[in-house]
Amino acid sequence: MPLANLQQAAQQVANFLNNVIRLGGLRLKYRISASALPADSLIDDSEAQVLNVEIAGPDAPMLTQRGGELLRSLEHIALQILRLDPREHDLVSFDALNFKALRAQEIQMAAETAANKVRESGQPYAFPPSNSRERRMLHLAFKDMEDVESHSLGEGQERYLVVYPKGKTHLPAPTPTMPSRGGYGDRGGRGGFRRR
Repeated sequence: MPLANLQQAAQQVANFLNNVIRLGGLRLKYRISASALPADSLIDDSEAQVLNVEIAGPDAPMLTQRGGELLRSLEHIALQILRLDPREHDLVSFDALNFKALRAQEIQMAAETAANKVRESGQPYAFPPSNSRERRMLHLAFKDMEDVESHSLGEGQERYLVVYPKGKTHLPAPTPTMPSRGGYGDRGGRGGFRRR
């Protein structure tokens, strides 16, 4: 379902961001605009528009750390505020420091590297678990490659993408490498704080 009232949706997102910035004491500013849906969108409405939120300011780098985790979290909360179904995530796009374009380039390069590994070894390659948007970007990258194919496996946050040689999806899928999820006090060892 497209955003019924783009102006009202933009105001709701602005109110949310104003509160986050004020209460968090963050040095951020933002610009909200609208644009046409991207060509690879799963939403089947040619007239739907995307609400774009571009965030800048001295604290913007914190949004893109850890793979853009905070940026994606803000976007996810905005989707909830607007009561959009997760399948409609293309209708709202948050970005900071051109993170999404750079991430798209990284994903394209990762797809090409994985395809080369699969071609050379003849064995499937598994990516670490990722969100649905990044998995879709990978699927689209492999769609144009004639000698490999991709499939998503797993459930929920552990869903991941596997690349197979074309026609060989019967081969056992490798176990994906799990991304590091260090928390507070994680110093690369067992975690926790050191006593002094």
